[in-house]
Amino acid sequence: MAGLVTTFGAGAMTNSIREIRDADFLFVIGSNTSEAHPIIAMEMKRAARRGAKLVVADPRAIWMTSIADRHLKLNPGTDVWLLNAMAHVIVTEGLVAQDFVDQNTEHFDEVRAAVMKYTPEEAERVTGVSADDIRATAREYATTERAGIYYTLGITEHSHGTDNVYALSNLVLMTGHLGKASTGMNPLRGQNNVQGANDAGATPVYYPGYQSVDDPAVRAKYEASWGVALDPNPGLNLNQMIKAAGDRIKAFFVMGEDILLSEPNVTRLEEGMNKVEFVVVQDIFLTETARFADVVLPGACFAEKDGVFTNSERRVQRVRKGVDAPGSARADWEILVDLARAAGADWNYEHPREVYAEMAKDAPKFAGISHEHIERLGHGIQWPCPDAQHPGTTFLHEGGILRGKGLFQAVEYRPSLELPDELYPLLLSTGRTLYHYNAATQTTRAVGLSEKQPEAYVEIHPSDARKREIEDGEVVRVSSRRGELQCRAVHSRQVKRGVVWMPFHFTSARANLLTNDIGDPVTGTAEFKVCAVQIDKLADQPDGPRSAFPGSYFGVSCPER
Repeated sequence: MAGLVTTFGAGAMTNSIREIRDADFLFVIGSNTSEAHPIIAMEMKRAARRGAKLVVADPRAIWMTSIADRHLKLNPGTDVWLLNAMAHVIVTEGLVAQDFVDQNTEHFDEVRAAVMKYTPEEAERVTGVSADDIRATAREYATTERAGIYYTLGITEHSHGTDNVYALSNLVLMTGHLGKASTGMNPLRGQNNVQGANDAGATPVYYPGYQSVDDPAVRAKYEASWGVALDPNPGLNLNQMIKAAGDRIKAFFVMGEDILLSEPNVTRLEEGMNKVEFVVVQDIFLTETARFADVVLPGACFAEKDGVFTNSERRVQRVRKGVDAPGSARADWEILVDLARAAGADWNYEHPREVYAEMAKDAPKFAGISHEHIERLGHGIQWPCPDAQHPGTTFLHEGGILRGKGLFQAVEYRPSLELPDELYPLLLSTGRTLYHYNAATQTTRAVGLSEKQPEAYVEIHPSDARKREIEDGEVVRVSSRRGELQCRAVHSRQVKRGVVWMPFHFTSARANLLTNDIGDPVTGTAEFKVCAVQIDKLADQPDGPRSAFPGSYFGVSCPER
């Protein structure tokens, strides 16, 4: 979001999910789409069957690479080298959409100068991707009319994640793949209302609609609207808050997130949570974080409340109550209203439609969206939607880039902050699987899903396993500078030699005991995708046949390409 707001003026998918099937070139980078976003992956499969070129850049072989025209199996954390090398090819081979650049962008000369040293041959040395593949991908992307970029946490969960987004934005701007159908820059959001939370201002730097908290005119508008005095300074991001737990931060209100599973360097976080004076957890089930709670407020799930969710493509959709919430569980907005009243605020909302109407009133991007407008149209509405007669916006930047002119951002490669060494010679990356969702607060309670994938595991290349005399299915110790855990080892050629991979869903083996909490300097997003680990064979193995744990048992098996 931070990168896209800076370069384009809007922090969301530029295009729509339905447009994917009509694309002629799909560049998927840092996204295990078929497992983390299976519905969007269906549209990609439709495009590929129709004849679209599919290029996947990922350190692992994933299901999408099995149908891809090309798999760029880069070394983790080297995305800037890869993307700058693609930009180098586009610049040096005269493939820049010069008219678009001249009319719609600024600071292109800085990027053109910066990428000159990122030759494909040098990029091959750093990334492990052949210079020929880099050149072919750059040429195809630049010369294909309907070419779109699709990415997710594999791009952003780095100490240089915002730089990765800037580098992708540079490719979009220099080729003019913006403001047209089936093109653009498309971050795939990891949960059903992540986009809506950002839209509503659940960040330390924006009011609703991505209006900066340090803009005096915006602040004056909200002070008048809300009848309060507002702090002119940005707040702390999540990474800063967690590091300040028990010191600057004396209390936590945790709603709908299990931070003891989803945040990095959990040991440090637990130490902070033990020092915090007061913790409230509001969720639909008891979580790991609830172990530290002084108060647990039972919330209602999606089927038990009214309101709206906003999905990846900026579509604001109605959610309608289907069943009553069990026991004393209540909709989140009702709980928050009662808390505000108890604290002395004069909040008188009777329905979520009133909450959304208040937000839309002061946020021009959403001004025309309401529950009534959605129901009148019979489908969700994509912002921007400036008035109640507007049908919504299928793709952004048509007729002009929202920030005025697209902003090129020259970026230099910065290595990941913790790389393998003699003590910790393997590089760990983490992610999601098809069978479980996020912190698995819901999915581990589903019998069928838990039968498909009952426990944590670590993928290790067979050659790395042989060096350690680790058999397929054995329990191993995985350790980093921050902690250690035990889980099953799965021999897998989906990972490169020297690289291992773990899902982070399981309380029995929390991958985030290992991960690095050093954050991106702009957003604070931690480096979940790269940290140094060691894997050791355990002398004593638990009872039970190892044959019950073949690699295909744990995830979607696919051949290495």
